[in-house]
This record gives sequence, structure tokens and C-alpha cells, in this order.
Amino acid sequence: MKPTKVILGLATLALGIASAATSYEVKLTGPTWIGATQMKAGDYKVELQGGMAIFKSGKNVVEIPATVGTSEQKYNATSISIVDSKLREIDFGGTKSKISFAADVQAQGTK
Repeated sequence: MKPTKVILGLATLALGIASAATSYEVKLTGPTWIGATQMKAGDYKVELQGGMAIFKSGKNVVEIPATVGTSEQKYNATSISIVDSKLREIDFGGTKSKISFAADVQAQGTK
């Protein structure tokens, strides 16, 4: 095997692992506003890319600016903070990672 193919294969694998590390599963138990978009209850995949959180469920995709943070201890379980039917924060179980959303932020995407 040529060294170029090996390097390309390893680079592809590394990118796959890196992107998987920034993807989480969350469940919304009721209708929830994510920015200006109301999402139905259900399971969503949340991907973090740059300063954006991308929520996906089937054909529904919503992008919203998010602030990524960490806590001092790992969260035991994933928890979602909703205020007045609007998503404010997600703490990801098994990690120290959390994402926060501003109260006046506008979501972009298709629903």
C-alpha cells in the first residue's frame, strides 16, 4: 500500500472520530422553541460546529448560535433547561460539556 493512501486513510479516520465527539443525542419531551423555530417533541441529534448547534430530526434541521462551556465535574445524565418553552441550556451526561443559548437568538434552518 502506498504511504499516501495510508496517510489519507488515517486522516479520514481522525476526522470521523473528531466529528463524532461533537455529536450528541437529546430528547425533547414537549414542543420547544429553539430560537425562532418551534420543534416538536422527539429525539434529536445535536452537532456542534464552530459557534453553532445544529439540531437534526429526519428532514428537520435547525441551526442556532450556541456557547460551549464546561463544568468542573461530569454530568451524570443529559439534562435540558427550558424556560417559557424556550431552550436555554443542555448539559450532556457522561461529559463535562454543556451548551447555552441566548434568550433573544434567532434560529436558522428548515422545518
